[in-house]
Amino acid sequence: MKKKVSFIVGIMTAIAIVGCSNKNNEPTAEVAGTVAQSGELTGELTEDIKTDGAEGDTEQVTEEQQPISIDIIMVGDILLHDRVNESGLMEDGTYNYDHMFAQVKDDISEADIAIVNQEVILGGRDMGLSGYPAFNGAFEVGDSLVDAGFDVVLHATNHALDKSKKGIFSCLSFWEENYPEIGVLGIHDTETDAEEIYVKEVEGIKIAVLNYTYGTNGIALPSDMPYAVDMWDEDAIKADVELAKTMADFIIVCPHWGTEYVFEETKDQQKKAQFLADLGVDLVIGTHPHVVEPVKWVEGVNGNDTLVYYSIGNFINATSGDHTGAAARMLGAMAKVTLTTDGEDVWIEKYGVEPLVTHLVEGSGKITTYRLEDYTPELEALNEMEKQDSSFSIEYCEQICIDVFGDLYYNDVVCDKNSSKEEQITE
Repeated sequence: MKKKVSFIVGIMTAIAIVGCSNKNNEPTAEVAGTVAQSGELTGELTEDIKTDGAEGDTEQVTEEQQPISIDIIMVGDILLHDRVNESGLMEDGTYNYDHMFAQVKDDISEADIAIVNQEVILGGRDMGLSGYPAFNGAFEVGDSLVDAGFDVVLHATNHALDKSKKGIFSCLSFWEENYPEIGVLGIHDTETDAEEIYVKEVEGIKIAVLNYTYGTNGIALPSDMPYAVDMWDEDAIKADVELAKTMADFIIVCPHWGTEYVFEETKDQQKKAQFLADLGVDLVIGTHPHVVEPVKWVEGVNGNDTLVYYSIGNFINATSGDHTGAAARMLGAMAKVTLTTDGEDVWIEKYGVEPLVTHLVEGSGKITTYRLEDYTPELEALNEMEKQDSSFSIEYCEQICIDVFGDLYYNDVVCDKNSSKEEQITE
């Protein structure tokens, strides 16, 4: 499916265009028409404005380039356990999964770029819906992802080959035929597609997104499709990042890595994060552990700083775990990052986390995800996780956030472009 190279331009005013991506100060046709009277174009927009109708009586007005900011969010694993799959069957026999995103749809749709880790393949109902251990989801999940406002869907996970290459083909056909505008990363049906880099442009900022998985649960890549899933291969990643640097202003890597149910990053994750920082990657947002892990800065070999979300946990799930600790899988987080450009540089202006909790209830159209701050004792009493792990509570989730995120749980961090990461202040 040839859709990884995608330049999607946000709506901008003429002045915003000047202040954004035109690094060489060369006017576009639209901007040139605006400033033709000035006779030259520099880093400032200058024009002569006549006053009182008097010839030669002019007032010079100068407008400085204004910084432009965009918001990026990403949510974690869409885990389609049996109860989640079944929740999409409506009373009239149709399937719909809009309920999963209803409580946080505003956050998703309002972001300039919204990314989701679609943990399991969407092979469609004709292949049979299935949960753990070999997952398969309905196409209608994809419909609901798009309706919620996601722009980029990640498929490079350990479950990518649960339904073999047939599942890959079916999933990609769905996306290509119905939503060709959506960035679908991590799985491929052609070698050409696998070699391409996805870039999305918003407000003049070109952002590359790359997606890799540590493995596929021991299932070998198809012998005739070794490119079917983007695997963690340092040589390939290095080549991808180097190519992305020629195409984009900012690079995000979304690795599927780590150890399940561990609240701290592993040494392997640290090593991989250092590798990405040394390559010059700007932002890393990880998935797979099914619980949240810390957010940290990693300094690259060239002195650059890379922001790393080691794991943002599950977005939605219905784990069958019935033991102490299973409740932690109900807690996930939305990564929130604001990028700013002055027309020359692009930097992280602000970042934070929005803790999320899966509201696990049986029945058609009921299971959903809430912001933790919106979760009430009344909702908590209805969450069936309490039957599986009695430790589940709002306080339990809050304590995990305190332990894992620290001060970031309470406030976003505002970054000073010209200061070191140690000097960044909490808002």
